[in-house]
Amino acid sequence: MNLESLWEHHHAQWRDPNAVIALWEGVSDPTALPYTVSGRFWETLAESSGTLLVTREYEHLVMALRADPAPAITALRLPHPSGIAYDAARGVVHIACTRNPNQVLTLAPYAGAIPRLDMPPPEPDRRPLMPLRSIFFPGSLYMHDLALIGGELHANAVGQNAVVRLHDDGRHERVWHPACIERDGAPVFGQNHIQLNSIAAGDTPETSYYSASADEITDLRPGHPDYPVDKRGVIFSGATRQPILRGLTRPHSARLHRGRIWVDNSGYGEVWAVDPNGTHDVIARLPGWTRGLCLIGHVAWVGTSRVIPRFRQYAPGLAVDASVCGVHAVDLASGDILGSLIWEAGNQIFAIELLPGDFTTGLPFPASAERDRDAETRLFYAYDVERG
Repeated sequence: MNLESLWEHHHAQWRDPNAVIALWEGVSDPTALPYTVSGRFWETLAESSGTLLVTREYEHLVMALRADPAPAITALRLPHPSGIAYDAARGVVHIACTRNPNQVLTLAPYAGAIPRLDMPPPEPDRRPLMPLRSIFFPGSLYMHDLALIGGELHANAVGQNAVVRLHDDGRHERVWHPACIERDGAPVFGQNHIQLNSIAAGDTPETSYYSASADEITDLRPGHPDYPVDKRGVIFSGATRQPILRGLTRPHSARLHRGRIWVDNSGYGEVWAVDPNGTHDVIARLPGWTRGLCLIGHVAWVGTSRVIPRFRQYAPGLAVDASVCGVHAVDLASGDILGSLIWEAGNQIFAIELLPGDFTTGLPFPASAERDRDAETRLFYAYDVERG
């Protein structure tokens, strides 16, 4: 055995800071990065004065899009990232990672470097989001969406048919579940039955709304190829624990905005606006499985995904083979697409969140195959972060 060669091999491992953050060596995948832009995408993003975070869960990738002062895309690789929650009061961003064991990564903006004698400080011309902590959450949660309810971090525990409050020590507590999962007066938390997958967050769990693929327990469960989905999706009221709306198909990304519940009707590539009494309008139809929704002013930032071939039956209202993976700026009044960014080899988008431009400029790594390893070493060696 050549011990010197073996030791050199060990010495070279875990030198990529993105691999350390993700606990995942061999993290690079440049094929997921090329994109095309149409319409006024960058112009609309510039008018928002923000930085757009996008999770691409099946490609294990988070993207940050920024238009001011010039178009720029940065990235961070994580294991199956899904929900995003921006906590303005604490000055942090949370990202859920749903590979088992589930974890939540918390990031905060770069605030300079701690003085060192052995290395000059970096001089970044931006304020990337840097890792602050990562917490593992046991308990078969199968977390999807993240949301701040009453200032506290919550998640959809899809694996438990419930909504949970997340604690910094890795505990979770159930705070809400729909009435439909109860049997003989007791809720069924033992496995996923209804794909309870998004939170339109209010001030309390009772003033919030939730989307699910169904409102009944059946022999077939979500994920089974024969699970019936067409027009079986619902929006639950947090107050009554009953549906206020039926007729959706695999809904995702429910959000409250201007007194209405906005939701992606994924299986038909649509965005709906729903009143608390259940009346609704179809606002827009897009070229793909709609998932990911962020509403700011008169613009909705909407994600579309390709449809995984084995689940094409879950998208009865889509031209499956023509679906694209991208982000679209949609005018809320007209439903017109103002502009789009499409990832040519993209797959699945889960969440979209627009962060204030003065909060952060994006993520630590360039969205390209070329990386400056020396600059990355200096950036991560002694960085500090801002805290709210």
